[in-house]
Amino acid sequence: MIKPFDRNLADMTSPSPTRRAFAAGLLLLPAGCAGVGSMGGASYGPISSEPYPIPGLDPSRNAELARQEVPFTTPYKPGTVVVKIPERRLYLVQPNGRAMRYAVGVGRAEALNFRGTATIGRKAEWPSWTPTEHMIHAIPRYAAFAGGMPGGINNPLGARALYLYRDGQDTHFRLHGTTEPETIGTAVSSGCIRLVNHDIIDLYNRVPVGAAVVVLQG
Repeated sequence: MIKPFDRNLADMTSPSPTRRAFAAGLLLLPAGCAGVGSMGGASYGPISSEPYPIPGLDPSRNAELARQEVPFTTPYKPGTVVVKIPERRLYLVQPNGRAMRYAVGVGRAEALNFRGTATIGRKAEWPSWTPTEHMIHAIPRYAAFAGGMPGGINNPLGARALYLYRDGQDTHFRLHGTTEPETIGTAVSSGCIRLVNHDIIDLYNRVPVGAAVVVLQG
């Protein structure tokens, strides 16, 4: 189980010239998906360019769940990923008091076991998934995948995963896609921080390995 962790965040609140240049570059990157249909200006149509085609989302889906750039007052540097667990929202800090906001789903247990700071230690496209012992205990059918489940459209981690590390060690906490877009904006029985596949692809394309992540529980 991941123990709560709170670190002095002062070194994350003043952008260095290198980070400022990187953050400015984020605004020039293309979105990680294409297709027809949009909500809040973001495209959520079918994606056929991936190894596994991703279906489009229901266009009647709540527009508040669509990713969008919003005003965001924060002490954290541009390029920092800020997850606000109670809000079910993730923010990628941009320059000039702005952020890219994504709706997320959180695990009822896993998400509450993690707080504080981490870095993105690695990234994976169509990652494999191995359930933890806790997840197998809570959901016995997961025992069938104790040896791992290959990446694919039915994999619970979805199209992308960002792995959070501390002091060079994997925390086993992830930002990842989902096979259940209807769970976004809610707390579900298991899992870490999940985004619809369209959004995790977008986030994956915007943040590099080494980016700072802050998880706030209040």
